[in-house]
Amino acid sequence: MVSSDHAGAAFFDVDGTLVPGTSSSAFLAGFLGHREELVRAEDAYASGVLDNRQVSELDAAGWAGVPEDQVCGRLDGLPLVSGITETVAWCRQNGLVPVLATLAWSPVGSYLTDRFGFHTFSGPRLETADGRFTGRVARHFDEYDKRDVALAQARELGVAPRLCGAIGDSRSDLPLFASVGLSVAFNASAGAREAATVTVDDDDLRSVLPALRRLLTATR
Repeated sequence: MVSSDHAGAAFFDVDGTLVPGTSSSAFLAGFLGHREELVRAEDAYASGVLDNRQVSELDAAGWAGVPEDQVCGRLDGLPLVSGITETVAWCRQNGLVPVLATLAWSPVGSYLTDRFGFHTFSGPRLETADGRFTGRVARHFDEYDKRDVALAQARELGVAPRLCGAIGDSRSDLPLFASVGLSVAFNASAGAREAATVTVDDDDLRSVLPALRRLLTATR
């Protein structure tokens, strides 16, 4: 049963979707000094050679000893697709709760949630001690966790999965794509395109809005 307050929910991926052509981890790794190694690992994940845990542990090691505020201060320079502010506003105006569903580290999810007004975010966490990252993962979070947490968030909102949409681009989105009523492959890999309800290629996130309007029709 759908809550009277919400027509549905829209789950947005971060890396490759809101962050075009790269990942937030690769962007930050450029400052931390392990970008090339991480990009190779991310490519191996995309092709199925490595799993998410392996990539996360490799990336986390590069954060060891770095102050938390130093990393957060870099996020203002994160490359982002156009139209995020307007897309989030449209979702809220039309009763779709905008949520980040991502494998990006929690500082990234928190930053984007605060900056653009997403309802909440999910994702992996880095371990910290005394204001610095330790180089270890505090919470692993893979593509199945991403799906399960998104569906749990929908239940909390009183929204059925068929009234949820997922916007993403890659392997990490496939379990969630299969579990919601609408899936949008945005500037996506071949696998995501094949799995999605709709494919959109554009440099502005607002181009997904015609697809999201289908969720509004489904509530009637």
